[in-house]
Amino acid sequence: MVFGSVASVPAQQQLGVSTSASGGTTGGTATSIAPTDHCVTSAGNDGISSARWSPSANILVSTNWDGGVRCWEVQESQQQVRALPKAQVNHENNSPVLDACFSPDGNTVFTVGADKAVRMWQLGQTPPNNIPQQIGAHDQPIKSVGFLESTNLIVSGGWDNLLRFWDARQPNPVGTLALPERCYDLDVQDGLMVVATAGRTILSYNVQGQPVEHERKDSPLKFQSRCIAAFPDATGYAVGSIEGRVGIHYITKVHGKESFAFKCHRIENNVYPVNCIAFHRGYGTFATVGGDGIVNFWDKDNKQRLKGFPAIQRTISCASFNATGNLFAYSSSYDWSMGCSQYAPGTPNELWIHYVLDDEIKPKGKKTSYGR
Repeated sequence: MVFGSVASVPAQQQLGVSTSASGGTTGGTATSIAPTDHCVTSAGNDGISSARWSPSANILVSTNWDGGVRCWEVQESQQQVRALPKAQVNHENNSPVLDACFSPDGNTVFTVGADKAVRMWQLGQTPPNNIPQQIGAHDQPIKSVGFLESTNLIVSGGWDNLLRFWDARQPNPVGTLALPERCYDLDVQDGLMVVATAGRTILSYNVQGQPVEHERKDSPLKFQSRCIAAFPDATGYAVGSIEGRVGIHYITKVHGKESFAFKCHRIENNVYPVNCIAFHRGYGTFATVGGDGIVNFWDKDNKQRLKGFPAIQRTISCASFNATGNLFAYSSSYDWSMGCSQYAPGTPNELWIHYVLDDEIKPKGKKTSYGR
C-alpha cells in the first residue's frame, strides 16, 4: 500500500489511512469508543476544552466552557474503572476555561481561559468564593498553559500574541516573549516548549533555563494549526490541523528518522479537524482525536496505525493518557469546528475513561520503547 493513501485495511496499518479500522462512521449511535469505557459523572454543562491527568496519581481534571474546573479520583482494578467526583472550582463570572496543567508533584492545578487570568488551585483546598487564586493576566483570552519544571515557572499563551512566564509567588510576569500571532496551543516536555500560532507559525524553545527560541518555521501542514504536542523524548513534536492531517517534525536529528506528514480523520471526501494529540509516555506512541468522533492510536516510528476505534456520535474535543499509560481519557463534546449553526443546545458533554490494553498502544515494530 502506498504511504498516505486512503483505503480500508486492518487495524494495524500504515500512517495516512483515513478510515476507521473498526468500521465506525460518523452518525453512528455509539457514545463511547468501547462498550466497557467508564462515563465520568458530573462532566459539566458545556464544551470540554481539556482533560489532564496528574503526573503523580490517577487524578483527572477537566476544564469547560461553562467556567468549571472539575476534579475526579480515578480508581482502577482488574481493568475496571471508576471515577469519583472530588471537587469543582469556577473561573470568575463562569468565564470559559480553555486549558489546565499540573505542577510536577500533582498538588496544584493551573488554569487559563476567557477571563484573561492565569489561576492556581491547590487540590484539597477550597478557595474563597470557590474561585481559584489569580497569579497572572493577559490583555486577551488565554488559550494554553504549561509548567516549566526546570525553573518552576508557569507559561501562558494568549490571544494577545504573547507568552508570559509566572512565578506563583509574584503578581507580575517574570518574563514575556512576543509571538508572531495568537497562541492556538502550546506544550512543554522537559527542556522543550513548542507553540503553534495563528498564521501557521510554529516556534520551539529551549526552556532548561531562561527560555531561548530555538526554531521558528511554517507548519508542514497547509491549513490552520489546531493542536501541538512534544514527543516524550523531547526530540520534536506532532502538530494537527483543521484539514485532518498531522505533521511529525524532528527538532533534534535522530538517526534514521525524518520529518513527515500524514492524513487522518477523513471519511471518504469528508475532512475533519484533528482536535488533540496525546502521547503515551512509556512507548512514545500517540493518540489523535477529531471532529469525526474517532480515536486513533499511532506509531510514528514505524509509521503504523495501531488501533482505530469506532466513531462515536459526537465530536471528540480533547484526550490524554495518564502517567502510567493504562488509562485514556477522552471527551464527547462539541468542538465548534462547524460554528454556532451546528451547536445543539442540551447535547450532553461527556468525559470517558478507556482502559488501555497493551496491544492497543504498544509498537508492533522493532522499537518497543524510548528506554526511559
